[in-house]
Amino acid sequence: MSILSSKERMPTAQEALPGRDTPMLISPLHFVSENPIKPPFPDHAEKIMFGLGCFWGAERKFWQLDGVYSTAVGYAAGLTPNPTYEEVCTGLTGHNEVVLVMFEPNKISLEKLLAIFWESHNPTQGMRQGNDKGTQYRSGIYTYNQSQLEVAEKSKQIYAAKLAQAGHGQITTEVMSAPEFYYAEDFHQQYLAKNPRGYCGLGGLGVSY
Repeated sequence: MSILSSKERMPTAQEALPGRDTPMLISPLHFVSENPIKPPFPDHAEKIMFGLGCFWGAERKFWQLDGVYSTAVGYAAGLTPNPTYEEVCTGLTGHNEVVLVMFEPNKISLEKLLAIFWESHNPTQGMRQGNDKGTQYRSGIYTYNQSQLEVAEKSKQIYAAKLAQAGHGQITTEVMSAPEFYYAEDFHQQYLAKNPRGYCGLGGLGVSY
């Protein structure tokens, strides 16, 4: 099996890299807001996880919003425990590049976050986003309670109808209860704040939610 072909499908448990027991060591504070990016978080804050392509640009979309307390990037919905970025890029961990969003519901609604999610990428491309190909670039919403799951599923139906009216294909976004989140390397956290001219391949379809 070539690395290229493995990147465009989920690996089996036998194919997946073994990973490690040790979590990634990272700075505990957000580079922009200086709020914590690791627990404990304020009691009134909620969290949700999104995958919408390269996590550098995806994270910036959310940390810029009023009502978002903090954000962090990492890996989720795969098989390998505590993977490295290099391992994820092989396609042999099955992980998605995701953004963990801690938000304050009294300041910003889940529906607003979902609108930003849908409008900021192309959710019809399967295991890729633009020229970025592989399981790590798939579209996904990962929720932390039943209410979030129901709202996310409903938003998928709403946006699917909007895309169909605009002549686009079917949504391939996975919507599921949040799997374990593994923090990415410190280098990747708030990357575009540290590297303002860094790569961002994020782009939507121009269809309003």
